[in-house]
Amino acid sequence: MADGMQSTLDENLELERQLKLINKLPVKSIRVLILFTKFGYIVDCIDINKQPAFDHPLLKNHKLQRKPSFWKTKSKTGVNLSPSKSKARLEKVVCPEGTVPIRRTTKDDLIKSKKLLNSQILANDALVRHSDNFQKTGCYNLLCPGFVETAQEMFIGERVENTSVIDRDMAEIAISLVQDVNTENWWLNIDFVPVGYFPKALFSNLVSADEVGWGGTTTTPAGTRAPPMGSGLFPDDNFVHACYFKNVSYQNQFREDIGPYEKRANLFTFTDKPKCYDVQYYGDQGGEVGYSLQFGGPGGDCDS
Repeated sequence: MADGMQSTLDENLELERQLKLINKLPVKSIRVLILFTKFGYIVDCIDINKQPAFDHPLLKNHKLQRKPSFWKTKSKTGVNLSPSKSKARLEKVVCPEGTVPIRRTTKDDLIKSKKLLNSQILANDALVRHSDNFQKTGCYNLLCPGFVETAQEMFIGERVENTSVIDRDMAEIAISLVQDVNTENWWLNIDFVPVGYFPKALFSNLVSADEVGWGGTTTTPAGTRAPPMGSGLFPDDNFVHACYFKNVSYQNQFREDIGPYEKRANLFTFTDKPKCYDVQYYGDQGGEVGYSLQFGGPGGDCDS
């Protein structure tokens, strides 16, 4: 019993040590409540120059870029919202000048992460990919450590307040990832507002992206039922049903927006659990939709 108590004490001390490293001293803290529940989370307003990203060993001497060079002209990203659709509102907070909002990590967050790492986690994908050479040479998603936040009101991990309802109102959000031609940092933009960027230093052997993809991913421990993806419905070319991307494009070396042509050999769809999920690429449908795709499914027992 004494050994067990000591082990628990050591684990708690280690968790506390990690939290002190992860959660920086805030200038201001904001409590965000989830509507109609007693639950919520805390967002800390952290000095923009002291945010956790700069603990990354590759960013020790990194020079902060506060805004992308294309921000003055609001560079076209090929992402458009339908005038008839509502926006998927993000639950924004407002931090003081010179600070950025960082969702506070809790002890429960660390425990859950540890459990996920110690268990066999299965990832299920339904994706459309456009690739020049099919070689994976970098990571451009929010799981990559070292993402630098710059926005005062938007942050990674914030909740979406209003979402789509099947056969009723669709809520859309514009998302793009654009490389700054001057710094070569990769900027994440949400509703045409730069949220932050992946520094060039994180991708020392990558001058430009050679693959772009759209779709969804779910994760589940081995031996459990896979969760729904998107709305939980399979694609059916009806854009009030399954989850969708529309007006998708990528930029070439001349910063021209190009739709992924379905007849090109380097465009393909991939679903690793076709019993539970699917993805359909429709090409250019014109109008408000343009180059578009749907993805998702009900999940369930995918291997039986």
